[in-house]
Amino acid sequence: MTLKDKLVAQKIYLFLAALFITSLVVSNLIFKKFFYWHPFDVEIFGAKLFEISVGIIPYPITFLITDLISEIYGKKRANQVVVAGIFASLFSLLIIVVADSAPAIKTSPVKDDLFSTVFGSSAIAVFASMTAYLFAQFIDIQIYHFWKRLTKGKHLWLRNNFSTWFSQFIDTLSIVTLLCSFDILPWSSFKGLLISGFLFKVLVAALDTPLLYLSVYIFRKRFNLKINEEIELI
Repeated sequence: MTLKDKLVAQKIYLFLAALFITSLVVSNLIFKKFFYWHPFDVEIFGAKLFEISVGIIPYPITFLITDLISEIYGKKRANQVVVAGIFASLFSLLIIVVADSAPAIKTSPVKDDLFSTVFGSSAIAVFASMTAYLFAQFIDIQIYHFWKRLTKGKHLWLRNNFSTWFSQFIDTLSIVTLLCSFDILPWSSFKGLLISGFLFKVLVAALDTPLLYLSVYIFRKRFNLKINEEIELI
């Protein structure tokens, strides 16, 4: 690979990292709002199927990106992006805590109570959620590369879905437990939200498999990569 190609690959990697970090930070800022996506009118343990937090929407993007980076740039680069995302999330929480402690003036369009309702009480919950998410992402990367080694770079759909399903279950379990523990949601909805959140993520993981195939194909064609070959950045 030429120096020019490596520089292009470096820029693409930075954009993927930026997209990952943005999705991760935003998901933790908006997670308190819930919506009901109802392709099926089904109830599970007293909760509507796919009655889920809007914070779940950007999450599948993060797992798609880490799978793509794992496939093209390798395990080390994927882990670096995850760590950078956690750092960005914690830094955003620090800013929120400082902003929440600053008293609003009388003419402020957003008052202290409204700001605290949306952001203020989320700091501890999100910090704990980040720990669980970090664990889930590292599991995703480990499982992905286990299947990549086992299949010698073949059967991309297998490692993409298997790694995401397992890690997403851990992440969903952690998030729902935290939301109930901090009285954001009642424990009576725990089972329903757990199943709904996990099934939604499984569905999205299956739907994003063609996108991963397309992205990997484009990368391999652009940089003349063989199956199981990874780009070594500068």
